[in-house]
Formats: sequence, structure tokens, C-alpha cells
Amino acid sequence: MKDELQEFERYLEHLGGGLGHADRQAGLRGYCIGLMAPLARKSVEPMAAHLAPQATRSRHQSLHHFVAQSSWSHEEMLRRVAQWVVPAMDFGDGGWWIVDDTGFPKQGEHSVGVARQYCGMLGKQDNCQVAVSVSLACLAGSLPTAWQLYLPQQWADDMARREKAGVPENVSFATKWQIAQAQIEHLVEQGAPKHTVLADAGYGVVTAFREGLTAMGLTYVVGVTGQVTVWPPGHAPLAPRPRSGRGVVATRQRLGDARHERPLSVKEVALGLEPTQWQSIEWREGTNFTLRSRFARVRVHAAHREHLRTEQRAQEWLLIEWPEGHEEPMKYWLSTLAENITLERMVFEAKMRWRIERDYQDLKQDLGLGHYEGRNWRGFHHHASLAIAAYGFLMAQQLRQPEGGGKKNSARSEEPALPTHYKPRGSPAHAAPRPIVDHNFAAAYRRSLAQDAAALPMLPARKRENSFVTQ
Repeated sequence: MKDELQEFERYLEHLGGGLGHADRQAGLRGYCIGLMAPLARKSVEPMAAHLAPQATRSRHQSLHHFVAQSSWSHEEMLRRVAQWVVPAMDFGDGGWWIVDDTGFPKQGEHSVGVARQYCGMLGKQDNCQVAVSVSLACLAGSLPTAWQLYLPQQWADDMARREKAGVPENVSFATKWQIAQAQIEHLVEQGAPKHTVLADAGYGVVTAFREGLTAMGLTYVVGVTGQVTVWPPGHAPLAPRPRSGRGVVATRQRLGDARHERPLSVKEVALGLEPTQWQSIEWREGTNFTLRSRFARVRVHAAHREHLRTEQRAQEWLLIEWPEGHEEPMKYWLSTLAENITLERMVFEAKMRWRIERDYQDLKQDLGLGHYEGRNWRGFHHHASLAIAAYGFLMAQQLRQPEGGGKKNSARSEEPALPTHYKPRGSPAHAAPRPIVDHNFAAAYRRSLAQDAAALPMLPARKRENSFVTQ
């Protein structure tokens, strides 16, 4: 335990170097310990009462100022968390960027970004905030590396509400897929590795999102709905009509009236496959049983606004899941993974998206990600980055000292047995948490502080580094 406490102290010092002022270190330490404490509610007031029972009011004021008003950068905080955790991640068996969004149910209309919209935690439309994130994952663990609140159109256009909630002037309306694409672009610019991107159909159906990933040199495996259209083998648009006349005239593809001259929905493609094209594939050990289903794949060209194009898009994979006993296919993915990749590996990569659901589950249930009660933009992002900071330390410890010893022993991670009525996008409130948080550690760290009258030495402000991870 002593070694862990010393490691945590070094971790806080590393994070504190990006706060701008040394006197913010106490707020960082207190907030992280509060988030790891065994509290039912991890908003500022109960954390202050836990940390300073005899001086709750003053501690509440200092923690509130630190999270809601101090001008430190939550993006810098996330970058420093990544610098600490990523070196402990083993990418020998693969690495992934996982895109998703998660909702936080809210009452009233004053919390920044709150609106009636789809909330994955509830599985329906309701009053909530929604944040978009990108996690970096390896076989043994994952970490959110980018986080931004989705600002609905009615908020983006309401200057009075924006000003009251402290929404930065440079933040304008952007769809969720645009936010995610900008997050990935920023990570790549910082020197982040170009791993495969995973996303659900909320992102995968957007042609511009997929094309943007390809333009960045990233491969992807993204979910799509059964209505997305493609050109399967033997199907293609009509050749452009020949043009005559002077000058260069761009000719575009044509769509005909015959069935073979029109793209097919991926559901039509799936229904037209031969029985011999389907295989039963196992991809991971679940909590109680081996996860297995029936899959098929075919090379296709994505079809979208073909009449505006002069040539077909590059060929890619269409992966389909159709479990035994189901009346129709259940899931579809488009992927730019290598043409020679095995079906087993492709299924494995497509199914790795469960890791971000695990991130959300741990962050919400163990680390109070959704417990922030403030209303402003800065506080929302600060609280989330601190929850991720606490999670990052615990994840790094888990990666460096996996159960059974050695990274390879932890590579065969178990996928959670989620309820059959589980809705994607965000952790369900009723799912069982993992024991990633050791409350004894938080208590031991508090005792160590009490025994050491000399708190951390004052830390000089440090120049920010621009790299995603330190070498």
C-alpha cells in the first residue's frame, strides 16, 4: 500500500504540472480522493463533508471554486492522464479508438446543454445532457482521452443562455459525429497512434464521418443500419454518358431503373447471401459463457449520392451478424480493415467496442461522472476530466499489476454480461460495477496526509508539452 500511495503522489504531481498555479494542487488532491471515496453521491458538498467533517463549509467553497471557476484546462488534464496511462497499455495485440456518447438525466432547463434528447442511460428520449468521447483501448484496458459536451442547436443559438452558462465563444453548434471527428483529428495532430476507429451506427451511418477517418489515414469498423446502401459484387452504377463539346466536362455516374443498376440496402445484401457464407464465430469469453454468434461478410462499395460522383468509392468490408434463431440479421458494420484479414479477427475487432461501455459504467457508478450538480460549461468539463483522472490512475495500476501477473495474462478480458434489454450509448444505471475502485486506498491516502503535516511542496507552473504521450 505504501508504494501505491507514493505512486499516487507522483501521479498528482504530474497532473498538477498542468494546472497553471501551484495552489490548485490541494483542490486536485481533494477532488480525486473524494471521487474515489465510498460515497453514494459524489457532488461537491458530500465530498467536502467526507474530506473535512469539521470544516465542511470552507472545504465546499474551495472544491467548488476549483472545479467550477478555476481557469485550468480540462483538455490539458486529459492529455496528462493519457501520458501516465498509455505507457502501461500493451498494443502488441491491437489498439483501438472507440467513439461514443453518453447521457446524464437532468431536471430543469438551466444546466448547460440540457435538452430533451436521446439518453442512452435511460434508453429513450428525455431531459438530459449528452457528452461525446473518444477512448483509447488495448486488450487489457481503456481510457477516455477526449470529452466534450454536445450543445444542442437551441443552446448554441441562445446567446443569453450561453453567456450565463459560460459557453466559450469559439464553441458553435456541431453534430455528435462532427465533435467526434474533431476530437480524433486533434488527437492525431498531438501525435496519437493511428489505431482503428470503432463506433456504433449513430456515427457509422454518416458517410462524411467515414470518409473523414479515411482522409486521416485511419481504418475503421463502424456500425450501420440495415437501410444503408452499398454496391455488392456484380452491382455498379451505369457508366457516365459520353459528353461532346469543347472544354473539360465532368461526367457523373448514373443510376438506372433495373435492379442491378441500383445499390442495395445492406439488409437486402444479407438476405441474399448463400447459407454456406455464414460461419459460427467465437470472439471472447463472457462472464458466464463463451460469446458466439453467426457472421458473414462481403466486399462492397458504399453508395451515397452516386449521381454526384464521377467514380465509385473504394471497396470495403460489409460484416453482418445474424444469430441462430433470429428472423433477420441483427447487426451490420462497414470496415476498411485489410482485405486479407480473417473473419475471426474482424469479428473480434468489431466487438471491441464494449470497452467504452465499461468505461462509462465504472466512471458513472464508481467515480461519480454524472454527479456534478453545477450548471456551467467549465464545471461540467472539469468534473468529468477529474473523474477520468481518478479512473486513469486506477486503470494504470491495474494494467501494470494485472491479476495473475503480467500483461499477457490479462489480455483475455471478460466482456460483461449486459441485460438483454440493454440500450447502447452509455452505461445502464442497473448494471453491476467492477471492483476497479479500492475504497481502502482512498482511506489510506487520507490517513497518510493527516500523518504528514507538510503537504505537497509548492509546484512551479510548467510549460505545457504538445505531445500526446511522453517518450
